[in-house]
Amino acid sequence: MLRTILTAVQLVIGILLTITILLQNQGTGLGAAFGGSSTMYTTRRGADLFLFRVTIALSILFFGASLAILIIP
Repeated sequence: MLRTILTAVQLVIGILLTITILLQNQGTGLGAAFGGSSTMYTTRRGADLFLFRVTIALSILFFGASLAILIIP
């Protein structure tokens, strides 16, 4: 029962993690995805920083769910 719930949680986290990774454009940032352009180096701000932190949090949760499924008999 608990293993089934953890598997469902891991599936949802995996889907959310995939979405947040795909929303991050390599090198261009989220602004360029919606028509903006950046010609100079900038730091992460706003939505880029939020997506970056959400991606880290989701990856930690995914890893934790994977370990929990492994440990639970």
